[in-house]
Amino acid sequence: MTERQSEQGRQRHDGVSPESWEFAEDFVPVGDGVARARQATAGMGLEAPSAGTVSMLRLVAHVLRAHAVVEVGSGAGATGLALFEGMDPTGVLTSIDPEPDRQSAARQTFVAAGLKPQRFRLISGAPLEVLPKLRDGAYDLVLINGDKLEYVEYIAQALRLLRPGGVVVMNDALWHNLVADPDNDDDETLIIREALQSVQDTEEFTPALIPVGNGLLVAVKA
Repeated sequence: MTERQSEQGRQRHDGVSPESWEFAEDFVPVGDGVARARQATAGMGLEAPSAGTVSMLRLVAHVLRAHAVVEVGSGAGATGLALFEGMDPTGVLTSIDPEPDRQSAARQTFVAAGLKPQRFRLISGAPLEVLPKLRDGAYDLVLINGDKLEYVEYIAQALRLLRPGGVVVMNDALWHNLVADPDNDDDETLIIREALQSVQDTEEFTPALIPVGNGLLVAVKA
């Protein structure tokens, strides 16, 4: 091996540069509707999904040809609209959020995008009270994007709700680079680590942890 080849190998193992990261995040343009929803999300004091996160959600929904989708955490509808862009044209999104103002904002986003009311169910309530009422094995995709302290319970519910071949996506899986820091023991960080471990320990899940946005865990149910 030449010195140049050795150096190239070291560069590959060092990972991508910040410039490459930014290029990858913005590679797929964000549509106007999602862009407005992201702005609305930020205006509510919430963290808006990155462009890379939006494109990944659209991709997963498209690959699954998802017809029945559950979202925990409505925000202002940015993630929901991204899912709609990939879902089957007749697909239905059930979005759960305990805050009525977020549900109202999500509804405005969906209506402005021309989505018919029968294509979305917005349920205002505590997710851990609503999720157990949904039907077992009836969903193609479950997006977890709610209270970090409830992530472990959300994963357990997703396993029950998904059909074989269905996918769970957990947003904020790297949580501002804190999950990978062994010295960080904040409550949210600890719970996200526990949720990640629970997926790894579940034989029915085949997972991948993707460093896009704030981290996405994607797992397919056998």
